[in-house]
Amino acid sequence: MKKQNLIAILGLFALFIVAFSSGRVIAPANAQGVVGGVYIMTNSASGNQVIAYSRGPDGILSWQATFATNGLGTGNGLGNQGGLVLSQDGQWLIVVNAGSNDISLFRVSHNGLTLTDKTSSQGSTPISVTEHGNLVYVLDAGGLSNIGNIAGYSLNDNGQLSAIAGSVQPLSGVTAPAQISFNPSGTVLVVTEKTTNKIDTFTLNRQGVASAPNVQASGGATPFGFGFTRSGTLIVSEAAGGPSGTSAVSSYAISDNGDLTTLSGSVPDTQQAACWIAVTGNGQFAYTTNTHSNTISSYSVNDGNIKLQDAVAASTDHGPLDMALARNSHFLYVFNSGSHTIEGFSVNANGSLTWIDTITTTGADGLAAN
Repeated sequence: MKKQNLIAILGLFALFIVAFSSGRVIAPANAQGVVGGVYIMTNSASGNQVIAYSRGPDGILSWQATFATNGLGTGNGLGNQGGLVLSQDGQWLIVVNAGSNDISLFRVSHNGLTLTDKTSSQGSTPISVTEHGNLVYVLDAGGLSNIGNIAGYSLNDNGQLSAIAGSVQPLSGVTAPAQISFNPSGTVLVVTEKTTNKIDTFTLNRQGVASAPNVQASGGATPFGFGFTRSGTLIVSEAAGGPSGTSAVSSYAISDNGDLTTLSGSVPDTQQAACWIAVTGNGQFAYTTNTHSNTISSYSVNDGNIKLQDAVAASTDHGPLDMALARNSHFLYVFNSGSHTIEGFSVNANGSLTWIDTITTTGADGLAAN
């Protein structure tokens, strides 16, 4: 018995040495009470990293580990949504490295993240990424030229990304894009352009090659972050879409060829700088962070039409930016850039929010949750 105990102790000690030497702490695969995770990146110019937090069943976050992307950030704000995203099946985490013009791919497990690939973004200053099935697309802001583009990749089961020939497509011209994302069916890509007040759509063929952009006018000024309902309604935040310098949110239907039809045009939230948005899995509620007001506003969604439910659904710490809903939409997390915190809220059945916890973070951009 003593010999068996000694062997067990030596085994645990060896595991600790391996974890310590790799520069990260590994949580046990069967850690009780861990039901998901939240991820944020540092965007550091000296080496981008992903910070992983474990999520308990009560929504409380605990630091898990930090993982290098082997790429570089910019050290500055990216003015984006979707700088890192989880795949639909939760198996992969894809991260932009805006300072080194590439993207990193991690395999996700209970033990943390494993870097499996890093590849060129096929442009300059990647700021947003999206995934559907085995397709990945990245949005390049264009660096100093501000002439951005999108580029596509196929993702195989071994965690390798392969560039799709002919998938690089331009935006409308000199722009300041914010986000790229597939619609729920994976047939249309959407990109928001902040300075031109345009929304670009791209259809995809069977090989995953994107079409030329279908450039359309936004319903309001400064379209920024967006999300989709399960049925495919596009819901877009407008940082300057409301009256007297306030913000707004619009909703659109998207046809098979990427044409947008406005359902609700510029519904004001009476707050300032509504930039990031999150839509619940059941499609009944949408939330936007108001960076200059330090608030979150909530909207109800009914057949694609939106209505302001609560201008101040929650007050936040200073400078709320990125948001992420846990996969069951029971918890909403927001990154506050001014206070370097992540706040968690429970999402109630009526769409109201209840604060549950605040943690400090060294993260600086993006937020993904499962």
